Amino acid sequence: MRKVKARKAIQLLCLIVITATLVVLSSYWGAAVVALPPAEDIPEEILRTKIIIEARSPIDGRFLTAAEYIQLQAQLQEAPPPKLDPKIREQVFLLRIRKTLLQFFPFLNF
Repeated sequence: MRKVKARKAIQLLCLIVITATLVVLSSYWGAAVVALPPAEDIPEEILRTKIIIEARSPIDGRFLTAAEYIQLQAQLQEAPPPKLDPKIREQVFLLRIRKTLLQFFPFLNF
């Protein structure tokens, strides 16, 4: 009877040691990788000193040179883009309200 209790105690101790070892090793396994930034990431110090000579068009998103961007900004200040039709604006507003309500009340089917 004592041998059985001793064997069970040893098995329990071994199980605890193995489990603790696995938990400790698995927690340290990816810690070094998570702490480092990706290799292709450019440091912020270098990005701050870089002079931006390209820009994107606020209208269609295509790349522009600095001179083209300045010209486009001047054109937009002189003649702003046309306003959206009030009916379309109202429809977009109602769709946004509907989306918000469906997030809070998913059982509504309207």
